[in-house]
Amino acid sequence: MAKRLGEPYHSGDREGMVKVKHLKTADCVVGGFRYGEGTKLVGSLLLGLYDEEGRLVFIGHTSSLKNSDKAALTDKLESMRGANPFEVRVPGGPSRWSQGRSGEWEPVRPGLVCEVEFDYFSQGRFRHGSKFLRWRPEKKPRQCTMEQVITKPARGKSVAKIFA
Repeated sequence: MAKRLGEPYHSGDREGMVKVKHLKTADCVVGGFRYGEGTKLVGSLLLGLYDEEGRLVFIGHTSSLKNSDKAALTDKLESMRGANPFEVRVPGGPSRWSQGRSGEWEPVRPGLVCEVEFDYFSQGRFRHGSKFLRWRPEKKPRQCTMEQVITKPARGKSVAKIFA
């Protein structure tokens, strides 16, 4: 929370406050997809990033796709089917959150890159889901590395210098 400029302090209410969230983006490789529940249209994209050893790591999914885009996207993804490209943490395993749902997914050749917005990355994957922003046709999949999401400590910098 932050106080709005020009507003006096309001005791006991949030009238002069604004909520500030630090959201981040990452360019991710589409390594697979799931059909939507009860349909043969894409429901979510399975995302990956390359690690230091050049392996594609499954890091999460995004399901915030426009309904108007799903039919064409489904056709494109179905034409790209291939072997499982994920070498680390393969999707589809048991989950405490989706015990009744199918973990089935369709692997695709890693040729599509999309930008997603996320708020928290921990233990090698997105937490709280991610939001699809746009396609990145100018970006090569191998450019999508874990460096985008791994936070590095500020070495030798005091908090005062960072926020100065």
